[in-house]
Amino acid sequence: MAHTKAGGSKAGQGGNVSGKRLGIKVYGGSPIKKGQIILRQRGREVVPGENVYMGRDFTLHSKTDGLVEFSWENKKKKKVNVIAKDQEKKKVKSKE
Repeated sequence: MAHTKAGGSKAGQGGNVSGKRLGIKVYGGSPIKKGQIILRQRGREVVPGENVYMGRDFTLHSKTDGLVEFSWENKKKKKVNVIAKDQEKKKVKSKE
């Protein structure tokens, strides 16, 4: 039988911490509205591209209405673009 109390075992257990709901909120190819959140993240894992801005907490938001597009900036960084609705129509016409 132990004669001394287990020091620190209770303090090391911690408590239940709720999830922070990080991650992609709007996927590639999906329509998005101005100001809507595209992605919530900790740090600059994904960088903003065309028509996208980064908030104080590294959250990526859309500047305009359009379609979300994910691409690689380089081998390590991913980039998010929003293709504006008027640009979409131009791309479709140029393909025909």
